[in-house]
Amino acid sequence: MPRRLSWRRVVAVGLLAGGGLLGACSPLRLLAPGQRLLSEVEIKGTENADAERLLTLVQQQPNSTFPLPKVTIYQFGRSFYDAERIARKLEADKNKYDQLIKEAGTDSSRVGQLLRKRERHVRRHQLALDKGNAIMRLGEPPVVYDSSLTATSVDQLRIFLRSKGFFRSSVTVTDTVPTRRFTPLRLLAFQAPYTTDSQRVTVTYHIQEGPVFHYSQLDYEVADSAVARQVLASQPRSLLRVGDQYDEEVIGNERARLETLLKNQGYYDFRQQYVSFEADTSFRPTTVRLRTLLADPPRGPHRRYTLRHVDFISDAGLVRFGRDRDTLVRDSVNYLAYQHRIGTKVLNRKLALRPGDRYSLLNTQLTQRQLGSLDMFRFTTINYRRVRGPEAPADSARGLLDATVNASPAKKFQETTEFGGTYVAQQVGPFGNVRLKVRNVFGGAEILEFGLRAGFEGQYNITGTGATDGTSSQKSVLTTQLGANVNLVLPQFLLPGRANRFLSQYNPRTRLNASYTYVNRPDYIRTNVEGTFDYIWQRSAFHQYVLTPIDVSVIRTAKLSERFQTVLQNLLLQQGSPLFRSFDNLFIPSFNATSLYNSNDFNETRDAKYLRLFAEVGGLTRSFYQTQPLLTDTRDLQGNRLKIYDFGKFTADYRRYYKLTSDSYLVYRLAGGLAAALSPTQVTTIGQDGGQTTSTSYLIPYDKYLFVGGSSSVRAWKPRRLGTGSFTQYKFDPDNPSQFLLDDQGRKIRDYDLEQPGELLLEGNVEYRFPLYNFIKGAVFTDFGNVWTLRSDPRPGAQFALGKFYRQFAVGSGFGFRFDFSFLIMRLDVATKVYDPTAPGSKWVIRDFSFRENQTAFNLGIGYPF
Repeated sequence: MPRRLSWRRVVAVGLLAGGGLLGACSPLRLLAPGQRLLSEVEIKGTENADAERLLTLVQQQPNSTFPLPKVTIYQFGRSFYDAERIARKLEADKNKYDQLIKEAGTDSSRVGQLLRKRERHVRRHQLALDKGNAIMRLGEPPVVYDSSLTATSVDQLRIFLRSKGFFRSSVTVTDTVPTRRFTPLRLLAFQAPYTTDSQRVTVTYHIQEGPVFHYSQLDYEVADSAVARQVLASQPRSLLRVGDQYDEEVIGNERARLETLLKNQGYYDFRQQYVSFEADTSFRPTTVRLRTLLADPPRGPHRRYTLRHVDFISDAGLVRFGRDRDTLVRDSVNYLAYQHRIGTKVLNRKLALRPGDRYSLLNTQLTQRQLGSLDMFRFTTINYRRVRGPEAPADSARGLLDATVNASPAKKFQETTEFGGTYVAQQVGPFGNVRLKVRNVFGGAEILEFGLRAGFEGQYNITGTGATDGTSSQKSVLTTQLGANVNLVLPQFLLPGRANRFLSQYNPRTRLNASYTYVNRPDYIRTNVEGTFDYIWQRSAFHQYVLTPIDVSVIRTAKLSERFQTVLQNLLLQQGSPLFRSFDNLFIPSFNATSLYNSNDFNETRDAKYLRLFAEVGGLTRSFYQTQPLLTDTRDLQGNRLKIYDFGKFTADYRRYYKLTSDSYLVYRLAGGLAAALSPTQVTTIGQDGGQTTSTSYLIPYDKYLFVGGSSSVRAWKPRRLGTGSFTQYKFDPDNPSQFLLDDQGRKIRDYDLEQPGELLLEGNVEYRFPLYNFIKGAVFTDFGNVWTLRSDPRPGAQFALGKFYRQFAVGSGFGFRFDFSFLIMRLDVATKVYDPTAPGSKWVIRDFSFRENQTAFNLGIGYPF
């Protein structure tokens, strides 16, 4: 039996070791005579001003101590840093490779190899000379107080306050030496806890805001009457309002809004430099009269441009000497290509530019975005040329533009091969994927994709045995998974009439998908054939909708081991567990819809929001196929005929990303879901003795239930193993299924391996992400959640109850590492259970902390968990 590790002992040893290290590595030892260490920066006196923004303007910040004491790490690395030795090594390597390059003579391959090696060695040694060794770079050098930077900070704070409307503000600064500091950790190093550090300094910036100035009047002075009409008509959309606080950041945004407004109205040459502002504070106390001025260019009024010709070159970059491109005309647009491989009808729907239209920046960007979404071109550019000379209009206020769309075609065939491995359920499983993409299959910008995948993946053993005869006690097994799929994506909706002409700005697509999945485990073999028909469109660059009017699945269980079937029967009879139903042969017709809003980027580096809503309804047509009670033969599950259940499902997933600094983030996630049968189902069950019983149940397909636990959920629990409610699951005796297994002391043994499906899901996560070293990032997190059933359940504590559900949230905490390779992010999370509502004794299981499998979980994954 593994020895339990006392967390109190770990903490005590850690404090003693940490205290000793802190005592031996004081940053004050790195200071030269007359230098002082910046220990703290404070902003005082703010009431209306943003203190956090002010703090970011301070030129010097003290060394960070969370999550690591970086000055201590820096000093530890410096203790064995020898700059002279590194400089000698740098010079020796340079001479060595210079000699080898000289000896290589005219062998260009050898010379190139040596040059690359020389560059790599020189770069590594130079980095060590400039920024220290690897340990020093993991830490931070002590921040030595610089009074000149403090004076610069005062100027920056004053400028910022005035830009926010605090025109009568003042900023003063004091730098003080703490007279007496209490440092309890010094006791662990056998030193006095009270110290007087004359070499430490605290800098305090004292802010006197004064009154806040607000807009009392907004005026416009526009020299061009045509421009004035456009500006005045857009006033309801202005970012400036009477009564708002003066803010130069908002004024800058208003300048950009006016430029975009006029560019969308045909003013191709308009620039922000023509927009200026005058602020007058002499009219009334604490008020500002703001005047917006739009000047004319030096040569006369602003010219409004109209498109004369629009040319679309669909094979830009391709050159064939002695041959001109063929031209096809559609809607007055010239489509040019040596060979028209993509139908002009499709390209015409994606083009928002037409001869006779006014120039519009919005339409230009829309065209580029829609052409990019076709996935037919490597790049697209749109160039405009002013029409000059005799062809130009005589009116100086009007202008003509010729637009040329250059689209460079992508490869018709694109093959992607991927090999890798997963680490799930303490098993390493290799996998491989092969995908083939064929572009423009039928000449209408369609995309046909074929995919094959094969691999092994670890899963926790449901029966607790690795073999069907029960001879192995393996907790997890490798499952064989094979799959194939084919997708056809069309660049428009499959709808009658001319609906796509009016929907083109939403980037409509139709996707038809067919897939086959084969899973082989020691306990069962299962297949799934699925076909879907999807409509996909985008409201904006961040917001996408998917409507699936047809989603049909046929799930069959080809094989069940006798031992596993016994486990399923026992769970059904003893607890009414729906796990039994997961191996029914099912026919699942459904339709669903998804709304996805995501303002983040691929690497999640923005201050952003994420919201995914999903709704599904299935089995509404079962009355046409299923008029008699369902017949379930517990003696032969895989021999049962196809069943149909009606159900409804809804899930919501909200995430918020706060960017605290340039490379640290606070992220939280809230998720919920509901899955329920729409009507009762009559079930006739044939028992082991051949007898029949008929009952009424609310049944849904097993795959439609909700689950909690795993690397992207509550990470201290195994995947799909948290719950249900506060019900405690125990192991059944395989030799006597009506009895529980007992340990040596006669106590029931908990079962951590059974999946826990639920009808109601509530969960959340909070995670702080921060940099550690170069490409290595760190994270600390807390997860909580659970699943419940909605109707009466024979398992005590499994049903959702409004008065006590909040006491049934499971809580897990931990830390993790993210290895950011730019193209790939790998993560390792270590999470331990803090509060377990299913524990039979004390729920605060953190008191019995250990690294046992059922207490602490290690999660390895790709990408961020959320």
